[in-house]
Amino acid sequence: MKHILMLLTALLLVGCSKESDVKAEVTQPADMGKTLIVYYSYTGNCREIVNSLAALVKADVAEVQTVAENQDYNANNYKLGNDLLNAINANPESIDSYPAIKPVSRDAADYDNIIFVTPLWHSQMAAPAQTYLFQNRAMLAGKHFALIVSSWSSGISTVVSNARRLVPDVTWAGDALWINHNNHSNRNSLIESWLSTQQFQTSSTTMAQKMYITIDDRTEAVTLADNSATQALVTKLQTAPVTVTLNSSGGFEIWGALGFSLPASDTQIIAQPGDVILYNSSNICLFYGSNQWSYTRLGKIDNLTASELSTFLKAGESNISVTLSLDKPSGINSVRADHSSSTAYTLHGTPAQEGYQGIVIRDGKKVVVQ
Repeated sequence: MKHILMLLTALLLVGCSKESDVKAEVTQPADMGKTLIVYYSYTGNCREIVNSLAALVKADVAEVQTVAENQDYNANNYKLGNDLLNAINANPESIDSYPAIKPVSRDAADYDNIIFVTPLWHSQMAAPAQTYLFQNRAMLAGKHFALIVSSWSSGISTVVSNARRLVPDVTWAGDALWINHNNHSNRNSLIESWLSTQQFQTSSTTMAQKMYITIDDRTEAVTLADNSATQALVTKLQTAPVTVTLNSSGGFEIWGALGFSLPASDTQIIAQPGDVILYNSSNICLFYGSNQWSYTRLGKIDNLTASELSTFLKAGESNISVTLSLDKPSGINSVRADHSSSTAYTLHGTPAQEGYQGIVIRDGKKVVVQ
């Protein structure tokens, strides 16, 4: 019993002043998958909430920080904070309405669950927190989403409404938790009780669907998003790999026509280096820079820096031949056209049916059947 009391005391004394100090040290609950805690804190109250939360849930932590530092949002009767909120409310579907934030240290696409912690400003969600949700709404689609709101005394119903507008396609894990000035000191027990009411996503038992992009003799893996567009794309690629011709554009992407359409679910997002994007239902864009537009996210190229992406995607060039497939190439560096009639197999190892067109394996060699 003495050891248990000492452990509980140590957990309750966890404290920090920056994101790198916020750590989760306890065992992940059995019914909870990979989890990310995202928070914005202006006065420090939300950071204290995250400290308490991190002692109860094994999770990674990412802090939202504004590009404009040392801003006094409370000065002149809260004028700056009000101005930011008014700009958002005047045109909520424009990225220009939201205050700029720094890149966040974690990619939400890698997680099953998102716990979002935000302060309340004048009955609304703090403007920088709104920026994060707006920028990442496509990446958050389908994630299990839980909300904790900190305020002095105001109720949080408008903040919940803000969240529902900003991320309409998340799966809510349960009701939001309200921590205010009067109960902030009891946040540990409040959070523990609240967690027991949330229905989080369990970890997937299967690997995320992969696609492979081949340019010249180099192949890189893409982790696909889970949406109707990628499901349709996978079905297409199960028949045969698809080769497209892409061209550089805007100093941030290579793009071109797929030759077929996919079901789009466009939303305003900021595409980042490595993103694989569907544009206008029938165009594919591979990003080595960033751009904000109405897109459908298909996936992300794995583990390449922006510089490495520029090289791999042949940034600045035209007529770039890009092959999309579900199987990583076997190392054969060239293919040849072939019209012979010996037995051929698809890249999945199944016999190629009569009329099949695409890359096949015949007599141990990779050939193109036309």
